[in-house]
Amino acid sequence: MGNVTDDLDEAGLRRLAAAVDDAIPGPLRTQWEAHVSTSPVLVARQGIFTSSGQPVAYEFSYRSCHGESLGASEWNAHQHERATSHVLAATFGRADLERVANGRLLFVRCTRAYLVGELPVPRRPDRLVIVVPDTVPIDAEVLAGVRRLRTEGYRFALPSFVSSPAQRRLLPHADYVKVDVRDLDVEGHPVVTLARSYGASLIAEYVETPEAMAHARDLGLTLFQGNLLERAGVLDRASAQIVD
Repeated sequence: MGNVTDDLDEAGLRRLAAAVDDAIPGPLRTQWEAHVSTSPVLVARQGIFTSSGQPVAYEFSYRSCHGESLGASEWNAHQHERATSHVLAATFGRADLERVANGRLLFVRCTRAYLVGELPVPRRPDRLVIVVPDTVPIDAEVLAGVRRLRTEGYRFALPSFVSSPAQRRLLPHADYVKVDVRDLDVEGHPVVTLARSYGASLIAEYVETPEAMAHARDLGLTLFQGNLLERAGVLDRASAQIVD
């Protein structure tokens, strides 16, 4: 007989997990919740700024308190999905969002499961900007999900734009396009011109030096992100109350 999980798809595994959660006795659940409330809930935050240095948004990303050795480029699809779930729970799943958001837009990378509706995105289209990682294959189901989410008011961002075929498919739906300033000497005007061709706001990312920022400005980029402006800070969200 094969493993039970061989006959279950992702949706089936989630239903099984929910059934297991429902079977946990109340006292044991209370003990677990007390443990969770005192364990670190880490998330990284880095600002996105105007050319005058005013913050207009924050990008949130995953940080582990367990010292995981693999970099994100080596993660499998499940690890990317787990990281997205952690970041969304640590931000939108906590009661005091404004302590970390300060009234600004929040950029979060979301995996395929969130784009196609297998997992729910937070019901905050006024604040959440969905960043589509370049690890997500862009097929008809993903495009349909992006269109659906846009009709619900969500905004989208493309990171590290280099005019790949997948990025060009998503470009008409992007509100923000992030351009790696380290590529501008090679890519320059053609990529920047294409990136703004559908009206998206352009964000220069990985801005490390005044020279890189000046070059990005000369090419017409108006928003900036990188260590020159602000290093990513790590926040612990454990003390913030969990909300349903």
